[in-house]
Amino acid sequence: MAAFAIAAMFVVSPPTQQQQQHCNNTATNDDKIDSSSKISCSNQVRINLEFNHSIHTHEKNFTPNGANGTRPPNPQKRPTNTRTKQNQNAHKRPTNTRTKQNQNAHKPIYSLCLEGRLKEALDLLNVISEVGDIVESDIYAHLLQACANLKALGEGRQIHSVILKNGICPNAFLGTRLVNMYAKCGSLADARLAFDVMPERNVFSWNTIIGICARDRRYEEAIELYYQMLDLGFEPDNFTFPSVLKACAGLAALEQGKEIHRYIQRCGFGFDVFVGNGLVDMYAKCGCIEEARQVFDKMPRKDLISWNVMIAGYAQSSNNGERGLRFFREMISAGVKPNSVTIMSMFPKCSGLVTLQQGKEIHCYVMRMGFESKVAVQNALVGMYVRLGSIENAHRVFDRISQKNVVSWTTIIGGYVEDGQSDMALKLFRHMQVTGMILDSVAISTVLPVCAHLAALRHGKEIHGYSFRSGLGFNAFVESALIYMYAKCGYIENARLVFDRISQRDIATWNAMIAGYGMHGHGADAIAFLDKMQAAGLNPNHITFTALLSACSHAGLVDEGWKFFNCMIRVHHLIRPTPEHYAYMVDLLGRAGRLDEAHEFIKNMPIEPNASVWGALLDACRVHCKVNLGECVANRLFELEPGNAGNYVLMSNIYAAAGRLDDVAKVRATMKLRGLRNTLGCSWIEIEKKVHTFLVGDKSHPEYEKIYAMLENLSVKMQELVYVPETNSLSCNMEEDKGNILCGHTEKLAVAFRLIKTSPGTAIRVTKNLHMCNDCHNAIKLISKIVGQLIIVRDANRFHHFKDGMCSCGDYW
Repeated sequence: MAAFAIAAMFVVSPPTQQQQQHCNNTATNDDKIDSSSKISCSNQVRINLEFNHSIHTHEKNFTPNGANGTRPPNPQKRPTNTRTKQNQNAHKRPTNTRTKQNQNAHKPIYSLCLEGRLKEALDLLNVISEVGDIVESDIYAHLLQACANLKALGEGRQIHSVILKNGICPNAFLGTRLVNMYAKCGSLADARLAFDVMPERNVFSWNTIIGICARDRRYEEAIELYYQMLDLGFEPDNFTFPSVLKACAGLAALEQGKEIHRYIQRCGFGFDVFVGNGLVDMYAKCGCIEEARQVFDKMPRKDLISWNVMIAGYAQSSNNGERGLRFFREMISAGVKPNSVTIMSMFPKCSGLVTLQQGKEIHCYVMRMGFESKVAVQNALVGMYVRLGSIENAHRVFDRISQKNVVSWTTIIGGYVEDGQSDMALKLFRHMQVTGMILDSVAISTVLPVCAHLAALRHGKEIHGYSFRSGLGFNAFVESALIYMYAKCGYIENARLVFDRISQRDIATWNAMIAGYGMHGHGADAIAFLDKMQAAGLNPNHITFTALLSACSHAGLVDEGWKFFNCMIRVHHLIRPTPEHYAYMVDLLGRAGRLDEAHEFIKNMPIEPNASVWGALLDACRVHCKVNLGECVANRLFELEPGNAGNYVLMSNIYAAAGRLDDVAKVRATMKLRGLRNTLGCSWIEIEKKVHTFLVGDKSHPEYEKIYAMLENLSVKMQELVYVPETNSLSCNMEEDKGNILCGHTEKLAVAFRLIKTSPGTAIRVTKNLHMCNDCHNAIKLISKIVGQLIIVRDANRFHHFKDGMCSCGDYW
């Protein structure tokens, strides 16, 4: 974010006095204005009147001389080089027609505009017009600049209307002021159209519109305008290149950026500090940190922005934490005093630091420099500690922020989400609402995954309603988060409704829907959505393929999974498979019983397999009780993740299923020796806005007696259906009677409690933090048949829809 703020400083600002004089000089010399960019005055008036009809609703506020609304005859439809003498000189100051008295009468308008007293300036303009004085284009230019400064769009439209009705054909300077006014007032479409109909343009006009597009992240449009500028014979200057380089950086268009770099060198602008800053920023954002450093080192003059941009480049580049810190020390040694932008640019590098102590050293430096009082810096400190995994320190800094803003709250809430403390994240969100803080799209898209994780549907619906009422419901990030939330809460139909109502879908919304179908086991629907996405003109990215491979794994679609994996490599060459893609392929092959093929697949990986890849194969060994291969895989995992108790539990379950109880005891002893404890099973269910949590054998719930009575009743009915508990998948640290333990598994407790609290026919939705064991899966299938209700269980891997004694996974999980 800091890097983006730095790059934004390169965008062309409103003209300085020197630039204005340059524009005036350019506008008054026909040989400096490309004739191909000129449009007849009559044509310009006609198009402007048509493109913004709303301008004329404000005409009644002005009665300037000559505002009779007549349109010059025979408007031309295309630019022409045949101009009347009057049109040729329309942009020149009629100094010979003004009296000294009239000149003096106009001076107060200049002063009022400079002081921001726009209403008084407009009133004075009315008075001058009523006495028959001719109002020059310079007066309108100052008024338009005042409108831009005050973001007074209505008044700006009024002035534009009067300009047109007076038959004034704006020169390059006045036309650029119109473009700038519309852009500053937020009417970007009108800004572009005002530029398109300008009868005369100069370099500053092009710089302004390119800068507007780059600032608004309309990067393709900015680059297209740059090439149009070249085609029409205009020579870019040192104000053009920073904006177009910013556009290249935003698109990661490295080749275009290199081409512009070569042009810069030919034109002799390579030594300009602003252009150099833009080049450093472009190379850094395109992932070429070495090239960025080379440009930086060759710059003959560097300012603070130069150093900040380079620091931001290191921050965005992975595995460059130490180099970034060294560069920061180099900056200090060079006598360059950092500012708050420098400090905030430092924090992203902390994710690459080795120790928390280094982050604390930066914190101390911030305090010594006196930057800690700035809210933006405090927010960055919170984010630094979150990335370093120290949520306690992050919260301490958060508590010291006296004037918390929405970024402060969003950062700490996101930190608790990353730390796995969703309950605390939701609690903080509630506190944030109590303070009256107005939420933005980032806050909403941060807290919705919390609702998804906790399956807190009612909270999610409340946030959905808030986003709709506040106008944020049409934000792309919010829409994607809503789809994900409804899908994760078990309401795939609601997720589809949200998706169908989105008018302009981006790749994130399609990916969210594909992932939603995948986690519910609807592999065919996920694949069908890929076809629809491509038909809509969008190409899949690496997240799309992750969702597709996951969907194929859950649905057992091996051939389709292979097709997508190979397509990712052979067709979409820009997408390199990540360890996550390889892990899903191993999971797909393993669950299909093709373990040898999965093992061979891992051996042939072009990258080093990580723990998630080996973990997928170990889980497949558990499903298919492959002891020998399981031992081999487990040993690799013990080396990669010596502190992960889950790997030991999986191997213990494999031994238990094979009846090798001595080996189960050995694994248990090893865990005890290393101080490892199995993750405690937990399930939760939401009833009337309250989330009820259950642990294994939990008797702390106030209604536990009714819960266990319901379980006993169900147990009797299940035995009538020839139900026999499976005891092979018990955690290795449990020593109580197996039958009682199975009866007290958390998802069964949650189902029993929901049955007590709900009426027949209501769907039951349960969330579990671990994978379901075979016994619970079989038991809940029977319970769904006994009670005649739909039971939806979301475990750590997928959704299970139990109905009439069957599960949607087809016993494939």
